[in-house]
Amino acid sequence: MADQNTYKQKLDELLLAAAMQSASDLHLAVGRRPTLRLDGVLIPIQKEAIITPEVMEGLMDSLLTPEQKANFLKEKQLDLAYAFEDKARFRVNVYFQRGYMAAALRLIPAQIKTIEELGLPSILHDFARLSQGFVLLVGPAGHGKSTTLAAILDEINHQRTDHIITIEDPIEYLFVQDRCIISQREVGLDTQNFHNALKTLLRQDPDVVMIGEMRDPESIGTAMTAAETGHLVFSTLHTNSAAQTIDRIIDSFPPDQQSQVVSQLSATLVGIISERLIPRIDGGRVPACEIMLVNAAIRNLIRERKTYQIDLVIETSMQEGMMTLNRSLAGLIKKKEISLENAELYSLNPSELRILLERS
Repeated sequence: MADQNTYKQKLDELLLAAAMQSASDLHLAVGRRPTLRLDGVLIPIQKEAIITPEVMEGLMDSLLTPEQKANFLKEKQLDLAYAFEDKARFRVNVYFQRGYMAAALRLIPAQIKTIEELGLPSILHDFARLSQGFVLLVGPAGHGKSTTLAAILDEINHQRTDHIITIEDPIEYLFVQDRCIISQREVGLDTQNFHNALKTLLRQDPDVVMIGEMRDPESIGTAMTAAETGHLVFSTLHTNSAAQTIDRIIDSFPPDQQSQVVSQLSATLVGIISERLIPRIDGGRVPACEIMLVNAAIRNLIRERKTYQIDLVIETSMQEGMMTLNRSLAGLIKKKEISLENAELYSLNPSELRILLERS
């Protein structure tokens, strides 16, 4: 049996490999070699041995503090952030599968990139200039929501004199305070849970609030109330489009509360950014975005529960800075950044995408 130093050294080697190769994720599971996700594709590290239960236990003991390990064994899963020397930070989820420990480690770049560096549409700068309202970043897991949000918040940090409060589980990007005061609160470390943090949020004199993820009607309700009372609120949801996001928010509340939620949402929502990271033809990934800016027409559709008409408003409001996902994908195909095959994989309406490309 290897000693704990050996396991710590092995963990460090794997984390360094992930950082050096700019992997988005490192997966550790019994019965498999350690595996990196590179440009969206899972690639086992061939020179590494298949992980045994004993090795997995040793790696987890190196990764977790005794308190975290106890909590993990009790809850059967755990979210945490792990700093690897001064080289990289990882957002980690440890869990059980078939009775064995496993872990997914997401690499968080040390440097927060700008909107331009990320290749995002310049209209996103407008969100950093807002004084109040509710802004949502949506899309599947691992498609850049947190990274985009960090870019917008860091722009506020460099340009305004505000108090930014983030509530995260765990903290991902570490902000270096510039013109703003930034209070980053981690669930489990700085506050017992999301509920407690949100309950006292408005007593902490925030100007800008970022809620890492809206997990229940309570957090959605608090976010809307904060936006209603003159704050700028950002959050994320795992939904596929702007229209679906609005439906998901309304449907998460009991029927007797939905009319009030519709009214609050139509009054506070200012924009939804839906993002996908598409594999580039020459390596790496590039963002494709649907951007909905809430104008009078969309406000009206939310109030009347006609979300199925929102896509048409986005399509006909490009001059205002709105963008459909298909137009974003079509633009990337024309620039020869992505292939038609990959664009169709990520499109919510591939036949419409083909028509768009034929017309242009």
